[in-house]
Amino acid sequence: MSAPWHGFLDGLEGRAREERVELLEWLADRGFTDAELHRAHAEGLLAFLPAERVVMGGPPTLTAAQLADRAGVPLELLQAVRASQGLAIADPDRVDFAEAETRAVELTARFAELGVSEAQMVAIGRVLGRGLAQAAQVMRRTVLELTLEPGLRERELAERFEATVEVVLPHVGPLLESMVRMHLRDMVRGETLDLRAREEGAIPGAREVAVAFADLVGFTRLGQEVPPQEVGRVAERLEVLGAAVATGPVRLVKTIGDAVMLVSDEPAALVVAGLALVDLVAAEGEEFPQVRVGIAQGSATSVGGDWFGAPVNLASRMTSLARTGSVLATQEAHDAAADDPRLAWSFAGERRVKGVRGGVKTFRARRAPDPERA
Repeated sequence: MSAPWHGFLDGLEGRAREERVELLEWLADRGFTDAELHRAHAEGLLAFLPAERVVMGGPPTLTAAQLADRAGVPLELLQAVRASQGLAIADPDRVDFAEAETRAVELTARFAELGVSEAQMVAIGRVLGRGLAQAAQVMRRTVLELTLEPGLRERELAERFEATVEVVLPHVGPLLESMVRMHLRDMVRGETLDLRAREEGAIPGAREVAVAFADLVGFTRLGQEVPPQEVGRVAERLEVLGAAVATGPVRLVKTIGDAVMLVSDEPAALVVAGLALVDLVAAEGEEFPQVRVGIAQGSATSVGGDWFGAPVNLASRMTSLARTGSVLATQEAHDAAADDPRLAWSFAGERRVKGVRGGVKTFRARRAPDPERA
């Protein structure tokens, strides 16, 4: 494409227009097609086109249909796996994929040969896609922070961003593989199958677990009083603190806006983690919202990395009953953890909880007063 770059310079004047022309001419000289330029322009990502090509492993030369054919998988399976990962359904006839991406799709065929069903691949893809989408956003921001300097022209930004991605990208794959291996190791160590499961050859649908929700008090009001980036910082900090207490048998399941969800097969360990989280949040200072924790015990099932069942719903509702800076548990969770010497309890009354027939007996947890017992 040649000047005057019709449609690419609308609304730009002076230096901004000059920089955009410089960037477009540089991209065209490097072989980016009209279609690539128009797509990137529509998405506001012209400066990131060179880095995108680095990530793809080369220029796009294949359609989705061609990619599926080369990798030996049905197009429907390719699209289903992409959709489960949160990726856009590709136009089968649009050139959108690089040759290097064939290998990744071939792995889908290999998993199918090993007996992994489409439903299982979709379930794995859904969980990985959710986490990796967030990881990609953080990595992109990190690369930008490494790249940006005051006064950079658009072409300079594109060059520097591409160069940084080229340096960082080779380390991402090994890092992710190492992290997955470590998580799988912990999962294997913690996985148990009873005699019935082994005889039936099926994974149990549900098991007894303790579930905790910790939410920030006044978070909604905070969102009306401070800039969005500050609200995001607070939510991100809560996730960091939640991860800090999720050790041993306690696992951080997810964050939901102003709350974190923790699960454990050992109720006492979960209560101790809840108390530790209260202390960590309090240590953030008076300007940081305080936290309250609700814990329930019961039968729940894990699907796609998340948990479902009565104790999940009840623990979530228990947070609204808990005092600020406290840990409130149901009787079932209290009874399961009552003998732990690290904990002391007080009856907090029988409360009505939406969706639960009758009252729910609640107990407030605190650390045992005797330091030696703690």
